[in-house]
Amino acid sequence: MSDYVNELMAQVKAKNPAEPEFHQAVEEVAESLALVYDRHPEYRAAKILERIIEPERIITFRVPWVDEQGEVHINRGFRIEMNSAIGPYKGGLRFHPSVNQGILKFLAFEQVFKNSLTSLPMGGGKGGSDFDPKGKSDMKIMRFCQAFMQELFRHIGPNTDVPAGDIGVGGREIGFMFGMYKKLRNEFTGVLTGKGLNWGGSLIRPEATGYGAVYFAAEMLGSKNETLEGKTCLVSGSGNVAQFTTEKILELGGKVLTLSDSAGYIYDPEGINTEKLHFVMDLKNVRRGRIKEYVEKYPNATYTAVDPTMEYNPIWDHKADCAFPSATQNEINLKDAQNLRKNGVYVVSEGANMPTTPDGVRLFLEDGILYGPGKAANAGGVAVSGLEMSQNSQRLPWTREEVDKRLQMIMHNIHKTCVDNADRFGTPGNYVNGANIGGFLKVADAMIDQGVV
Repeated sequence: MSDYVNELMAQVKAKNPAEPEFHQAVEEVAESLALVYDRHPEYRAAKILERIIEPERIITFRVPWVDEQGEVHINRGFRIEMNSAIGPYKGGLRFHPSVNQGILKFLAFEQVFKNSLTSLPMGGGKGGSDFDPKGKSDMKIMRFCQAFMQELFRHIGPNTDVPAGDIGVGGREIGFMFGMYKKLRNEFTGVLTGKGLNWGGSLIRPEATGYGAVYFAAEMLGSKNETLEGKTCLVSGSGNVAQFTTEKILELGGKVLTLSDSAGYIYDPEGINTEKLHFVMDLKNVRRGRIKEYVEKYPNATYTAVDPTMEYNPIWDHKADCAFPSATQNEINLKDAQNLRKNGVYVVSEGANMPTTPDGVRLFLEDGILYGPGKAANAGGVAVSGLEMSQNSQRLPWTREEVDKRLQMIMHNIHKTCVDNADRFGTPGNYVNGANIGGFLKVADAMIDQGVV
């Protein structure tokens, strides 16, 4: 099967040049599925993986908009509709200067398997723009979001494609886009998730990705008869995912030592308690400040600037039990993984999408570290997005307790799916294989049932 994987990857790289993140995501899945193809040649004969790799549709468009000073700006917009075998396309919108077609294809490809693992009827998609909301006024952001939706609206719908938020797209941006969609369509439908509670949103949705990553870590620890109580944790990022990862760790009795942004990170040996977390939430969500301001308020903490060209990220070079990478893709390289191992970390639960490089993943697996890959560990966000869609269809809001209970059960079931499939295909304890295989099988069977379309 290694010949098959090599041949497949040669084709993928030839057809999709200059898209390294997409190549990385495909290769990881292909290596896991070699185990499946040995037993189920019908999937290979039907070229199921090859069909999943090729997006059903790629939409690219220009986004011209005018700021409050009358200056014209032009950005590029995307929507990758990857696979709809088990439901309407579902996946976030990312607004960040790094956004390009290759990154969105990697995210959409991962989303197919992640959504499948939730057991909810959702296909996979992703989208966004190279627009940078950082430091811009609400008026600029509103004007961009409205211009972006003036094109995107014709491609999405509650039974077709349901976007959500991602990096750079929070409640504010979702609100501006939903308002424009409602005006253009003249209808009020659940076309976006992550909406405000007063107009169709779900309780626990902002918290869901971070909470889910912690619930998954707790499930992995539970398999070893341990809990998060008393565990020290390294968390990267300081946005939505990192904030609520920290909140849930504290609730379950753990201690968080770090948070970061693109410029550097803070290390607080006393732990980031609830009061300090509320300061970070106000700093990042309201004042749009930088994480280095934390040490001005709490001088016992230290701030370290980080250059992206450095050989390793020092945030991962502290004594701890658990790591929750919650910032962006490939933030943990081999050197970082070695530092985590050296410092006693034996649980890694990914809140971000593909935050560990292949060399780092191999080290985690070879050393027996409890490693929850993003498509499993951070599926809580899209799971509650799916629950938001259900509430919109029923026109009924659920209580916080009900949504949180459903989220916990979904993360429990994802963990069980990973463990069962890893065992079934001869790689016990390998959550990467378990997640890739578990996510693939449901989509593959649906595609075979529906024919070559």
